[in-house]
Amino acid sequence: MTSAPGRSCPLSYRYDPASLSTRTDLRAETLWVAGGLYGNRFALERLRELYQAERGSKALVFNGDFHWFDVDEAEFGAVDEGVHHYVATRGNVETELAEPAAGAGCGCGYPEFVDQGTVDRSNRIIERLRATARAFPGSLQRLARAPMHLVAEVGGERVAIVHGDAESLAGWGFSQERLAGPEGLAAAAGYFDAAAARIFASSHSCLPVIQSFAGERVIANNGSAGMPNFRGVPGGLATRISVTPSPRALYGVRAGALYVEAVPIDYDAMAWQRSFLRQWPAGSDAWRSYHGRIVDGPNYRLEQALRSATALAA
Repeated sequence: MTSAPGRSCPLSYRYDPASLSTRTDLRAETLWVAGGLYGNRFALERLRELYQAERGSKALVFNGDFHWFDVDEAEFGAVDEGVHHYVATRGNVETELAEPAAGAGCGCGYPEFVDQGTVDRSNRIIERLRATARAFPGSLQRLARAPMHLVAEVGGERVAIVHGDAESLAGWGFSQERLAGPEGLAAAAGYFDAAAARIFASSHSCLPVIQSFAGERVIANNGSAGMPNFRGVPGGLATRISVTPSPRALYGVRAGALYVEAVPIDYDAMAWQRSFLRQWPAGSDAWRSYHGRIVDGPNYRLEQALRSATALAA
């Protein structure tokens, strides 16, 4: 991997998968994991409504990159306040706000298939967001203390909650692109035993995938809670892992005794588009990288996101 800003992965982002194997940070019968909120307070509000309707023992974890587009101080403050009512881990965005690493840029760890223009714009977005975040010193202190990963016990099964992958805060090993090939699948399959987990819940790479493995093991990447994840399908996604199924799930699989599902976050899309354009008008860096996705969704289809253990291994 190149050491260029935005593509590098600081050593402080790295960890051993075995560090996940001996801990349990929370227990619940239903776990929601939402990564990639990206400063969308409308998605945050809708997610909280959906989560509050859950019955029984439950937990909601924001697993990083809940800030990104929220360069307006009022928007940043609203997102920060809302997230910190729940459990939160830090993504590369929060890490590079709280404790910037020299030469890391946005800390995204972008792989080679991401074009350089996107990388450069992301490095400039984080600089602008840092300027906003300086008005929130208490929040930055909380972000610096937030963990990189957690382990939940859900219905007796272990769920490793990471931002990137099993080795790095900004790893792309759980991206839909890497999981589409045999090498990526083989590498990912080795992490379950190392972490003593049946399920990994991640985000970071921005497109969703639920990938099954032998032994009813699963990687669930929710893509983005704050942006559309499929072409022509508005709203974000959260991962729901529970002893009971959800009637709202778009798709999902079984993992042992658990249901692992992608649940839509049907936020007010028009209100979010207006807020985004107010903060990032036409021609700005975030507009160039993300406005098309925010309006129309990415070039990715729902049927691409659910992948069986046998279909991709063949």
